[in-house]
Amino acid sequence: MSAKQTAGGTGNALRVAILGTGKMGSAIAGRLEAEGFRLTLWNRTRARADALDIGTVADSPAAACVDADVVLSSLTGPDAVRAAYSGPRGALTAGRGKVFVEMSTAGAEIVSELATAVTKAGSRLVVAPILGAPPIVRAGQAALIVGGDESDLAIVRGVLERLGSIRYVGPMANAAGLKLVANSMLADVILAAAELQVAGERIGLDAADVFWALERLAPALGPRKHGYLEDRHEPTLFAVRDLRKDLDFATSTFGRAGALTPLTSLVRDQFVVAQSSSGDLDITAAIELYREAVRKR
Repeated sequence: MSAKQTAGGTGNALRVAILGTGKMGSAIAGRLEAEGFRLTLWNRTRARADALDIGTVADSPAAACVDADVVLSSLTGPDAVRAAYSGPRGALTAGRGKVFVEMSTAGAEIVSELATAVTKAGSRLVVAPILGAPPIVRAGQAALIVGGDESDLAIVRGVLERLGSIRYVGPMANAAGLKLVANSMLADVILAAAELQVAGERIGLDAADVFWALERLAPALGPRKHGYLEDRHEPTLFAVRDLRKDLDFATSTFGRAGALTPLTSLVRDQFVVAQSSSGDLDITAAIELYREAVRKR
């Protein structure tokens, strides 16, 4: 890869493919377009990529990767990752010599599997899950947990730094594992805040005062204020069903390692219940479990 194609000051000379244009993939695409990158998008449902009106839309992952220097993927889970990368129209058929940046939350096992496939295809892999809701990504203020070879990170750094700050954590598995820790913490905080918001209101406190105190201790609640004070759980920044999926990965991973996570396991069970009625809503919809319980008393 030439000097022009590395991640220094000429980073926006890179041609970037983005596989997956859901909420996070769309935010990534919007941010990189604003930064002047030449983009090719692919999504399993093409209409979602077309609707963004960004760059060029390809009919397959392979077609999206042909002219790309760097390929970013933001997909819904391990099956979606496998489908995008493998097969006769998969990204790896056009991947030789490219750097792939896997940004999905799909668990550590798929990272190991994907790393083997990428190496066999003559390509390189960096794992870089994102901390931050789509609006944070669009503002270039996300945090990226990055794992992989530092020489590969050097190639894509100019792309990733446009999305936010980078925390390099060593091996790829570390990046995948730390993302599960982070999303578990988010789930624990969201549910604890839901419980205490309703409890504070129940003992006669002003709802805004309760949320003020909670937000002071957990600033990540700020963008979700309307969920706690207005019971309004759209627009969806992070869907209940997606966080439940991540909690499944997390509790399974922690359990295999012999870690004790009773609190997170309980939180996971509560999100299973929340998904049954609010799967597509923002994760603040977990508060409805407590509001409904109070109404039934």
